Amino acid sequence: MTQAVQQRRFRILKLVQQHGYATSEDLARELNVTVQTVRRDVNIMAAQGLLARHHGGASSLSPSENISYSDRQILNLREKEAIGRNAAQAIPNGASLFINIGTTTEAFAQSLRTHKALRVITNNIHVATLLAPAPECSLIITGGHVRLRDGGIVGPTAAAMMEQYRADFGVIGISGIDEDGTLLDFDADEISAAQAILRNARTVFLLADHTKFRRRPMARVGHITQVNAFYTDQPPPAGIRALLKEHDIKLHIAQP
Repeated sequence: MTQAVQQRRFRILKLVQQHGYATSEDLARELNVTVQTVRRDVNIMAAQGLLARHHGGASSLSPSENISYSDRQILNLREKEAIGRNAAQAIPNGASLFINIGTTTEAFAQSLRTHKALRVITNNIHVATLLAPAPECSLIITGGHVRLRDGGIVGPTAAAMMEQYRADFGVIGISGIDEDGTLLDFDADEISAAQAILRNARTVFLLADHTKFRRRPMARVGHITQVNAFYTDQPPPAGIRALLKEHDIKLHIAQP
């Protein structure tokens, strides 16, 4: 193996470890090589036990562990922004809504800044900051423990405050979606607030980019059949599409 090949594979490994999952196309663009070269490298590296190979990309060997907030902010940023813009278009002026923790819901909040007279309940400090300039916006931030690493407010107090309200829309992000449609998260502290949103929103939007189908957190939040609309950036796996169709859940695929 030449030094150039060795360096390329090292960069592939670092990119996959940094982001948790990367598509072959993204890796090829980042490394300035062909997709076929990336696929060949990934196949060899998977056989060596360095990473996990998937159809269309590769993931780190620890998909049950979350990546840092700073990495999540830049991971699939264009896709998250497109998802956020798409979902924000469905929110009318004057609506009330829950927004939970996550970088995709923060992208959604960014796209709401020109909406008028919104009434927002959130356990995400970053969401509140992003919406502060929105005209006539009313903001309620839950109590609870502030998680400084990502601005999330977690714990029983946050969930209890969510239970006190009823909103037109509940907008939730998620860390992983299992093959059977189970919604999963890495941090058990976040679950109760998300579940409260599922119970108390008249309409629930799920926002998740395509990498969430490759990740396997352990904590169960709920099921995809509990939402009314799913906003993502690529067509979901066939089993998820069948569930969405069976339960009349609207699928919106944003174009970055």
